[in-house]
Amino acid sequence: MTTKRILVIDDDEDIQDVARVALEVVGGWEVITASSGSEGIHLAAIEQPDAILLDVMMPDLDGIATLEQLKANPATKAIPVILLTAKVQSSDRDRFAHIDIIAIITKPFKTMLLANQVTEILGW
Repeated sequence: MTTKRILVIDDDEDIQDVARVALEVVGGWEVITASSGSEGIHLAAIEQPDAILLDVMMPDLDGIATLEQLKANPATKAIPVILLTAKVQSSDRDRFAHIDIIAIITKPFKTMLLANQVTEILGW
């Protein structure tokens, strides 16, 4: 079985580090990180990860705009995307219900449970 590869797109380096540790140590996966939506779009096309964890609140290109560009690109449109967000108001959930994501993981997430959440969401 090949190792799963996950791209974490988040402008917060602490979140990147915590997610990397959780996904590498607990999940045994390879983790690629991007600090902006633009960088994430570029890396997704080159690296072809098995899944993307995408922060919603980012400067310049936010998570929703990043997602739209990922889904518009034939090279990245089939990659499953899980949103990482602290925004869980009902209005946000309504907005997220109409976009092409697999699931939402709320921040702050429990580090040691992140890999299990991803496994369950993606059926790995």
